[in-house]
Amino acid sequence: MVYEKRYENGLRLVVKQIPGLMSVTMGILVGTGASAETDEEDGISHFIEHMQFKGTKTRNAFEISDAFDRLGAQVNAFTGKDLTCYYSKCTTDHTSDCFALLADLFLNSTFPEEEMEREKGVVCEEISMNEDTPEDLCLDLLSRAFYGKENYGRNILGTTENVKSFSLSDILRYKKARYCPENIVISFAGGVDPTTAQALVETWFSALEKGEYEERKPKILTCHQTLVKRKPIEQMHLAIAYPSFPRGDEREDVVSAINAILGGSMSARLFQEVREKRGLAYSVYSYLSPFPEIATQNIYAGVNPSKLEEAYEAIGEVIKDLKENGITNDEFMRSREQMKAGMFFSNESSNSQMLLYGKYMLYFNKIFDFEDKLARINAMTYDRAKEVLAQMFDEDKKAIALVGNTDKPLCF
Repeated sequence: MVYEKRYENGLRLVVKQIPGLMSVTMGILVGTGASAETDEEDGISHFIEHMQFKGTKTRNAFEISDAFDRLGAQVNAFTGKDLTCYYSKCTTDHTSDCFALLADLFLNSTFPEEEMEREKGVVCEEISMNEDTPEDLCLDLLSRAFYGKENYGRNILGTTENVKSFSLSDILRYKKARYCPENIVISFAGGVDPTTAQALVETWFSALEKGEYEERKPKILTCHQTLVKRKPIEQMHLAIAYPSFPRGDEREDVVSAINAILGGSMSARLFQEVREKRGLAYSVYSYLSPFPEIATQNIYAGVNPSKLEEAYEAIGEVIKDLKENGITNDEFMRSREQMKAGMFFSNESSNSQMLLYGKYMLYFNKIFDFEDKLARINAMTYDRAKEVLAQMFDEDKKAIALVGNTDKPLCF
């Protein structure tokens, strides 16, 4: 059962009731992230996400954490390029108390000055940790190589200089522009009935007034660069991005099937060719990164420096073979079954369902239709997959990122 409620101030509620579950996951999703930031705000979406946990009008930072722990509940948050999400999971008997805590930290944060200065140090350490995680660093660099320094090319964490400079007025100004009810979806999934969820939302969010919402649509300027970052590490980290089709495009299911064939599993072509047959990488995979205006088809591999060129050529050969010789019907059918199984598996997880229904409402302003999605996957044909494949992997528009002990790019 799926229920939705729309409020006059623009706030939206979606509830996916899953009978038999003894837990419920609740999330507050805000349609903002790194892509909505200016240069001066770079990193502020993520910093605000941290600060929301650092004290409200009635609880300090420890009391917030302690209150969730006393319920046996999990609580966390994350920031993306176009989404910030605060969520908690609890047993069904603690639904009301848990949502009250989540609403309190979301609505009533006071951003104490001493906590802000302390958290700046924490986030700067997170930036340093990211610098010491070359795979993440490489994929961040890939976004910049494809999109440039703005919009979807921004690093979610921002820079240490920006983080250290953020003030209370900066936070309040950004929240006023972006944390507005028309830009917020509240999502419940699991053992919760819609009546309870609606009552909780109306208890805590009825007084939320419309702000001065700024839509801030990102200006997309693709770059197709090759960027290199020198790090004194043992491996070379290579990533490649090709343009793909935007979120909600009618080809997105077929593209997902092709991605699975390319590098989405252990039987995928990249894994088999680059790792199993040639032994060039331990980790090699592909994934899609979709946004409303555009998407990228990404490939990553971590390789020995002496094998970098060979690995790059091997990846290129896989792509070339895919383009010239297509996929087999057997591969297509296998991929389609993987997609269907993934849907059914996620249907049994309240965490996955909270995010699925919440994000779909936020992005498309309607309820996700499980049966329709399943029907569309079943309706995909081998011939259609071949047609879409012919439109993918434009070599003239790809971007490349390289992180490792080198300061010059290959002749890519």
